[in-house]
Amino acid sequence: MTPKQILLNYLTSPLTQNRLPQAVIAELQIICRNENAPLDPLMLGTVFQKTLHPEKRHQEGVHYTQRHEIELIIDSVLMEPLLHEWDMVKAEAMSLLRVGQASSLSTTNRQDAYATLKAFADKIAATRVLDPACGSGNFLYIALQRLLDLQKEVMTFAERYGLPAIPLTVSPHQLHGMEINVYAHELAQVTVWIGYIQWRYENGLEKLPDPILRPLDTIKRMDAILGYDEQGNPIEPEWVAAEVIMGNPPFLGRQRMRSALGNKYCHDLLKVYKQRINGMPDLVCYWFDKAQVMLANGQAKTVGLLATQAIRGGTNRQVLERIVKDNRIFMAWSDREWLLAGATVHISLIGFDNGMERKVRLNGQEVAYINADLTTGADLIVAKKLTENSKLSFQGLILRGKFNLDAKTAMLMLNAKNCSGLHNQAVIKRHAIARDITGRMTHDYVIDFGLDMPETEAQKYELPYQYVKTHVYPTRQQVQQKTNQELWWLHGGPTRAMRQAIKPLKRYIATPRVGKHRLFVWLGADILPDTALVVFARADDYFFGVLHSTWHELWARRMGTQLRDAVSGFRYTSTTTFQTFPFPYPPGHEPSEMDSPIVKRIADYARQLVQFRNDWLNPNTADIDETVIKKRTLTNLYNALSYYREVRPGHENAWPGRLFFSLADIETLDWIHTQLDHAVLDAYGWGHDLSEAQILEHLLALNLARAKI
Repeated sequence: MTPKQILLNYLTSPLTQNRLPQAVIAELQIICRNENAPLDPLMLGTVFQKTLHPEKRHQEGVHYTQRHEIELIIDSVLMEPLLHEWDMVKAEAMSLLRVGQASSLSTTNRQDAYATLKAFADKIAATRVLDPACGSGNFLYIALQRLLDLQKEVMTFAERYGLPAIPLTVSPHQLHGMEINVYAHELAQVTVWIGYIQWRYENGLEKLPDPILRPLDTIKRMDAILGYDEQGNPIEPEWVAAEVIMGNPPFLGRQRMRSALGNKYCHDLLKVYKQRINGMPDLVCYWFDKAQVMLANGQAKTVGLLATQAIRGGTNRQVLERIVKDNRIFMAWSDREWLLAGATVHISLIGFDNGMERKVRLNGQEVAYINADLTTGADLIVAKKLTENSKLSFQGLILRGKFNLDAKTAMLMLNAKNCSGLHNQAVIKRHAIARDITGRMTHDYVIDFGLDMPETEAQKYELPYQYVKTHVYPTRQQVQQKTNQELWWLHGGPTRAMRQAIKPLKRYIATPRVGKHRLFVWLGADILPDTALVVFARADDYFFGVLHSTWHELWARRMGTQLRDAVSGFRYTSTTTFQTFPFPYPPGHEPSEMDSPIVKRIADYARQLVQFRNDWLNPNTADIDETVIKKRTLTNLYNALSYYREVRPGHENAWPGRLFFSLADIETLDWIHTQLDHAVLDAYGWGHDLSEAQILEHLLALNLARAKI
């Protein structure tokens, strides 16, 4: 029977009716009965995926890997060492056969050659592959094809030289998998068997013992990362030993894990893995952790897993840091686009082992080593927080409630009189959000009763208090934190240190916590910053200039966490990003502008930058249309600067936003930033011809030296 006939018999069997969704059975039957439709075992997973509701797929993190990504992992993790060994085996066998032709020991040499080939063929058949999140079996299917192809090469080689036949011994039973979904578990077995049968059919080896589609007990229906003992206590499941672990675990971010998996499941995960994992990273990290333990225990030799690119930073990165510390990442694609459910996501492919001899490749290029953040060169992960940078950078207000006011409502309250005689100006403040920096200033306000104003005092500000009572009180009574329930008229987050730090200043520096470009602006002391901003308690132009240098942005991008993709931006934090950055002089110990020409030069270019941007954002002319003015934002300005630096002049007609800036504008901005960058390098005492990689190495060395002081 052909593979299609075998699959059709399986689909029409009464036993199958309860093993797969009817929609899957029906669609696969149509394919099997269509003589012109190709039979690709990978389509079984595609058909199954289509039967799941999109919200169900997203909730569980279910996704099916594209062939190209599967092959990138399998070829690097599974096949590269085997193919390298095959080259050596062929060379040894050829040498024995050639020597045998000119020697009286030809029979012995031929026997030795056969033994060498047979031993390698047996090794291929003994290579166990484990996919601990196998879904419908796509990784296992392609791995089986590769192993079958390689063993056939050995068989053909022996036949070509008249050696005894080497039997085909690669089989589905050397494939191991784990899958929790009942239908996917069934489909994985069918995918592997159909792929095996089809390969044999296409290679003239179609004779198979009955029954053909037998249960494949090496593929277990189980949760790969969490189990329970007989008493119901959460335990860590055991994985079968295998030479190679590979797969594509679920994409489920930690923000959605509790709603998708339940509080109990998440609590049990934390309990089981608390000795190895801090906090709760994305779900995929637990597969990386367990695979690393398998390597450490000698139960696996090499691992290849796929994750979202978010694994490179934040809480997620701890699993890669342990891998780099105890083992080695030998292959990585740090940021690849991947179409998932009609949307482009960004993924990382990561291969790691215990240090066997093989080339190390990052994004397809050979490198000396790969860091835990999937970079090469200076390993900024080892950078330390610097005491000298403490108490300078803070997160903005954490409101936890609708304290915000639009300008119209704020004006009504500011003009209203209170029976107490108090003026509402004391509790209604200007409020800056991230969009005020990246876009145009919105002139919003916020009700602020300070850090510890009693409710009796807040009631004296009648309209503001009533507004908060109406819009904030109901939601604050639903929160779990008792303090936020009881002190509902006050903002929810602790910002005392931030308020005290900026209080004596006439202005302070702010940047969005998340942004495509790392933009810094001045905010007046009368403006309260939103939680989406990071603020710096400094009022001098020198400090502003260093922050806005390319070198600080370079450091920040490497130390921050990238979002879904590079275009979406990255996170800037007061801790890992700012507190690790080594300034040319320790903050608070830099010379004044009067005492240092270098410091003065940085400050001068910082002032030029601010003046140029303010003039561009708010041109003093009636010739510019209001719609064009609205498009004048720092995001658009720096989009144009990035385009200019990549493409250079001559193609400005194709530039985004060309209607609201001129080439002269961008050339001026580029010149100011270049001069600022050179001045900052001079302050460090470094040459202007250093590469970005060299500057990062210098910054890391300075960070580590300062940390020891």
